[in-house]
Amino acid sequence: MTANCRLYLITPPVLPADFERQLASALDAGDVAALQLRLKDAPDDEVLRVIDRLRPIAQQRDVAFILNDRPDLAVKSGCDGAHVGQTDMPIKQARKVLGDLTLGVTCHNSRHLAMEAAEAGADYVAFGAFFPTATKEPPEMAEIETLEIWAQTMEVPCVAIGGINAENCAPLVRAGAEFLAVVGAVWNHKDGPAAGMRAMLKAIAEA
Repeated sequence: MTANCRLYLITPPVLPADFERQLASALDAGDVAALQLRLKDAPDDEVLRVIDRLRPIAQQRDVAFILNDRPDLAVKSGCDGAHVGQTDMPIKQARKVLGDLTLGVTCHNSRHLAMEAAEAGADYVAFGAFFPTATKEPPEMAEIETLEIWAQTMEVPCVAIGGINAENCAPLVRAGAEFLAVVGAVWNHKDGPAAGMRAMLKAIAEA
């Protein structure tokens, strides 16, 4: 399992002025499967402007560029896919809008929700939060057993999310998470995003 676990990077809640430089530095520091742009409550024109700035940085490095919440804007702006929560666009509708693009779905701590998402066409499901997180208030905490059973019994890949860092990620890797979604572990690292990336990759390799 360990060898297959990859990083899924999510943008910080507030993008700093030099974020393009920080993003390039982080992505150049090691293997990243995907970058999710999460801009809550931003107007469409602002979201599209940010996509135009960041998408090429990811795609030029073979990193999938995923837009949070908005499958319609993902298609319009050349993203590689979209991620929806349980209160966003319905999964079947999102699947129809995205066509062949990647669709990810938040499933909290519920294998039932994850099965429904998989049946509706999700390409991956996300379980979490596994640890306390400052990024967003989770409706519930997820159990490692949920991840473990899913990884053992289902083919649709799973992402672990929520408060994950280099110090606490090992049990999630060992449980079979195909991807670890991280925010603060990279962007808030005391030595910068590239150091945060290297610390995460080292922890995954050693798990």
